[in-house]
Amino acid sequence: MTFGKYGAWRRIGDWTPEDAAAVEDMGYGAIWAGGSPSADLEAVEALIAATSRVPVATGIVNMWRADPAEVARSYHRIEERHPGRFYLGLGIGHPEATAEYRNPYETMVEYLDRVEAEGVPSDRIILAALGPRALKLAATRTYGAHPYLTTPAHTKMAREVMGPGSFLAPEHKVVLDREEWERLARPNVERYLRLRNYRANLLREGWDQSDLEGSERLIEALVLTGHPAAVAAALSRHIGAGADHVCVQVLGQDPLAGYRALASFLF
Repeated sequence: MTFGKYGAWRRIGDWTPEDAAAVEDMGYGAIWAGGSPSADLEAVEALIAATSRVPVATGIVNMWRADPAEVARSYHRIEERHPGRFYLGLGIGHPEATAEYRNPYETMVEYLDRVEAEGVPSDRIILAALGPRALKLAATRTYGAHPYLTTPAHTKMAREVMGPGSFLAPEHKVVLDREEWERLARPNVERYLRLRNYRANLLREGWDQSDLEGSERLIEALVLTGHPAAVAAALSRHIGAGADHVCVQVLGQDPLAGYRALASFLF
C-alpha cells in the first residue's frame, strides 16, 4: 500500500468519518489520526471503515498511556476487518506530560519488543522520532519515522541518519488565511516550545535560543501561510529534502476547505 506524497493529519478528536472520506476523495494519500488515540483504536477503525483505499496511521499512540498487549489486539482486530489499511504509529510522548517518563530510548525498544512479540509486523509500525538515535531506531526496527514540528532542514538530517529505503513522513502545519494565521499560529507553536524535546530538536536544526522564545521567523517556518500554490511549494521542500510523504495539518475554522484548496496544487 502506498501513502502517496501528501496525507492529511488531524487530532483524533477532530476527525469524523465523513471528513476522512472527503479528504480521501480530494486525493490525499493517507489519513493520520493524531494526538494520543486510545489503545482500543476504535475511533481510528471508524476512519478506516469510512474510507476505501488509503492507509490510516496513528500519529501517535502514546507508549506511556496505551498497554502494548491491548494495542496489539486492536491492531489484529483492525487487520482482520480491513487488511492492509492500518499502520501503527507509536511514540514516547513528552516528559512534561508523563510522571512515569524515564529512559525514553529503552522504553521505545521495550515497547517495540512487546508489540512485535504479540504479532504486530515491524513493517506496519511507524515511530515518532526527532533525534538521531530515535531516527536510527525507526530505520532499523520499523517501517519508518514520523517527525513532528520540523522543517525541511530536519527532514534532510533525518534522511541522512536513516539512509535510503526507510519511510520518512514529517508533519507540517498550515493556516491558509493570514488573519487566521495571526490568531492561531503563535499559540499553537508556543505550547510546543515549552517542551524540551522539541526545543532540543529545533536547536539541532540550527535555530537559536532567541528563536525558541517564539521568533516570527520560527513561527512562519513551522506554520505555513499564504496562497495555496506557495504553501504547496513550501511543503514540497520536505520531499526535496528526502521525505517520502508529508503529513499536512491544516488549522483554522474550516480545515476541509483548506485541504481542498491545497489539493489543487499538491496533486
